Amino acid sequence: MSARGRRSNGPTRQGRIGLGSWLLPTYTILAFVFLLIPIVYTFVFSFNDSVKSNIAWRGFTFDKWLNVCNVEGGAVCEAFANSVIIGVVATIIATTLGTMIAIALVRYRFRARSVISLLLFLPMATPEVVLGAGLAAQFLAVGVPKDMTTIILAHTMFCISFVVVTVKARVASLDPALEEAGRDLYGSPAQVFWRVTFPLLTPGIVAAALLSFALSFDDFIITNFNSGSVSTFPKYVYISASRGIPAEANVIASAVFLFALVLVIGAQVSRAARAKRLAKLG
Repeated sequence: MSARGRRSNGPTRQGRIGLGSWLLPTYTILAFVFLLIPIVYTFVFSFNDSVKSNIAWRGFTFDKWLNVCNVEGGAVCEAFANSVIIGVVATIIATTLGTMIAIALVRYRFRARSVISLLLFLPMATPEVVLGAGLAAQFLAVGVPKDMTTIILAHTMFCISFVVVTVKARVASLDPALEEAGRDLYGSPAQVFWRVTFPLLTPGIVAAALLSFALSFDDFIITNFNSGSVSTFPKYVYISASRGIPAEANVIASAVFLFALVLVIGAQVSRAARAKRLAKLG
């Protein structure tokens, strides 16, 4: 039998339609739709002309965006500002300490190094309810009043682990020969760190800082245990959910999402432009 005859006995491999050729794209589309429904709902209802409850659609208006701080005497804006302040301060402290710990764990050998590496994973593996309740009991035993300081301390503690893991991977990927070259050129340890090591670690440090801020800004469970009378944005949303989240909260949530989207798109465009410039130079 000729080759042509053998090929004509059945459908070709390219002509067959497998289960995975349509199942995976369908699953991907459904997953994206499922994830985007709450975001679309939040954005749409930020324009709802609601009075107290923001559950039923009452009409389209821009008033909620133009007067976002007018609800409940500016409580939503105060809660949002508290979340930003707590997130920024906790991120700065956690990123600074976590970066130093990551460098020490990768570059130096000392006693209990393995134990410290293991202990750093415990806050990541511990349920937030247990972590928040334990911290609340600790502050109560010491006699520290619950306020914004206790929230910052609690957020810093659990954010350090994520910073160490992120920066540690970046430190481990660096070539020590680059730092040795800086020392061979008579650079002091400080000069080698700030001119060689730190610029190479910057992408990992920035990624760790962004992750730390996102975790701090979004946290509710640990914050609820250690906040006292201080209100944060997640806590405000949770308390308001019983009577209907005001549209102003949807406005702030939508603005945060749009801001994050702009940052991601800007980073991608900048990376593409940099790669294009390097390609031309190459």
